[in-house]
Amino acid sequence: MILLWGLPDDAPLAAVHAALERRGESVLFIDQRLLADAALDLEVGADVRASLRFGSRLVDLDDVTAVYVRPYDVRDVQGDDVRTLSFEDALVCWCELTPALVVNRPSAMASNNSKPYQAALIRAHGLRTPDTLVTTDPAAAAEFAARHGEVIYKSVSGVRSIVARLTPAHRDRLANVETCPTQFQERIEGVDVRLHVVGETTFACEIESGADDYRYASRTGDDVRVTPTVLPDEVAERCLALVDGLGLAVAGVDLRRRPDGEWFCFEVNPSPGFSFYEAATGQPIGEAVAALLAGGPVAGRYEPMALSSSALEGARPE
Repeated sequence: MILLWGLPDDAPLAAVHAALERRGESVLFIDQRLLADAALDLEVGADVRASLRFGSRLVDLDDVTAVYVRPYDVRDVQGDDVRTLSFEDALVCWCELTPALVVNRPSAMASNNSKPYQAALIRAHGLRTPDTLVTTDPAAAAEFAARHGEVIYKSVSGVRSIVARLTPAHRDRLANVETCPTQFQERIEGVDVRLHVVGETTFACEIESGADDYRYASRTGDDVRVTPTVLPDEVAERCLALVDGLGLAVAGVDLRRRPDGEWFCFEVNPSPGFSFYEAATGQPIGEAVAALLAGGPVAGRYEPMALSSSALEGARPE
């Protein structure tokens, strides 16, 4: 049995669910909106035993062979209901302890909660990262900006934030970093590349956009053009080693290729919203995740299809 955890209208989760159903796999979908009467018993001793009651179903979690985890913050879905919060806490504990394949274990995803910490792990795997400053000192931020000329800034945490270029108008607000530690980075000129890693399979695509943060290009009236591509072997191998070193089975790696051919890595997303890229390129990422969960064969590298790229209306990448 394969367990899915999240919301049915979450596009990546829905894509994997549909792919598993096409394969005829047995699936238990834990819908976060329907947790009021759910219960989980977890017994930890010489062995780990767990059972789950969800609606009218009573499930022995020892029968679960794989788990795909894409929950939203349960407080946004259910409020502060104590039963719901305690159920999800127990489910997180089970995800850490179960011998089943978990995509991805909460502990493995934790590096994304601190961008500077994850950047250190990225460098340790042989990939370059932009020169970075995390500071609460306005003078240090101003000196960093003057030294690099073009600088972007973003959140230090794993909470999604919009990447923006530091302009003279923004520099008038640098005093605000005293109360909000902020991450500044040298701006790397070049082409954005998103690499999705599913087990040993890689799906790469290039993103062309005039926006500083292509995820929010619609806010500035910019288009986004996504085309499938293939990474150089050395870059792909380092990304695979990085994702494996982080303990992740599925990940989205954000890269940029400079005009001189030098590659930089910005971060590793441990729960990528791959559906945006899949729709643009035709790359069967959801099918690959389903195959991984089902224990079936997954190809080593996905070659680009002869498709035209597209600007996607109403969709936003993660």
